[in-house]
Amino acid sequence: MNLQQFRFVRETIRRNFNLTEAARSLHTSQPGVSKAIIEFEDELGVKIFERHGKRIKGLTKPGQAVAQVIERIMREVDNLKRVSDDFAREDEGSLIIGCTHTQARYLLPRVIPAFRKRFPKVRLQLAEGDPTTLARMVLHEQADVAIATETLARTPGLATLPVYEWEHTIVIRPDHPLAELRSSAARAISLEQVAEYPIVTYDRAFSGRASIDAVFAGQGIQPDIVLEAIDADVIKTYVDVGLGIGIIAGIAFDPRRDKGLIGLPAGHLFGTHTARVAVKSGVFLRDYVYVLIEMLAPSLTRDIVMEAVEGSSAAEAE
Repeated sequence: MNLQQFRFVRETIRRNFNLTEAARSLHTSQPGVSKAIIEFEDELGVKIFERHGKRIKGLTKPGQAVAQVIERIMREVDNLKRVSDDFAREDEGSLIIGCTHTQARYLLPRVIPAFRKRFPKVRLQLAEGDPTTLARMVLHEQADVAIATETLARTPGLATLPVYEWEHTIVIRPDHPLAELRSSAARAISLEQVAEYPIVTYDRAFSGRASIDAVFAGQGIQPDIVLEAIDADVIKTYVDVGLGIGIIAGIAFDPRRDKGLIGLPAGHLFGTHTARVAVKSGVFLRDYVYVLIEMLAPSLTRDIVMEAVEGSSAAEAE
């Protein structure tokens, strides 16, 4: 029983039981991975994987328990490497931030310049994606942290903390009929009024789109969504050319920057949402990761983050 066998089992699971993909990722041969797994199963005395002929189809019941143990062991092995790196190179290294376009465009520019000034030797990389993809990236250690909506909090294996609350904003052209509403009426705009016009909004994987759909469905209203996009800039562009009214995250609308558009608050229609930051449960975090998280939300001190990371890991182990 050795770490190489653990790595082979873990990577096979991560690659959806595709031995060829697992071998490619581990820079070894497929027969070598297969042989190591069989030897490991023989040593344990249980079958880890369900097979159909030579193909692996999934995990057996004991295999599910073994996989959890292997994940914990490999997480601690990776933590040992991080501890060594942290003390050897306290202020340098790399940091991959998984984020949606909204966070990359509107939140992180407020944080990254200050972070770079404090840690000039840390190499930063932004990896954009939808919340589900970002959660998977952190779980598989393809990103150090992720910033997105509530989806992150529903993902087992992640420790998540709130960064800020936000509401949707309806964006319209100045010549749109809704722009004629008095300020009090605009703040109290109804769902029926919104549904009278074609709508441009987010793809279903992004920025509270599920809540938008749920609110319309709950009122028995079928909105005319004429275009879906993954970021607010695209939505605002198509509103500006007259395709319809837009529904975007409030953080993405700034009256000073978006001078050609009008924003109407829509929190009373679609609710309040929480952007969250996520790291992998039980993982050892470099000092500069704690600093980044506190820069995102000053209330998220090192002690609070450590408690969340260790607490979520302990809960999963029970």
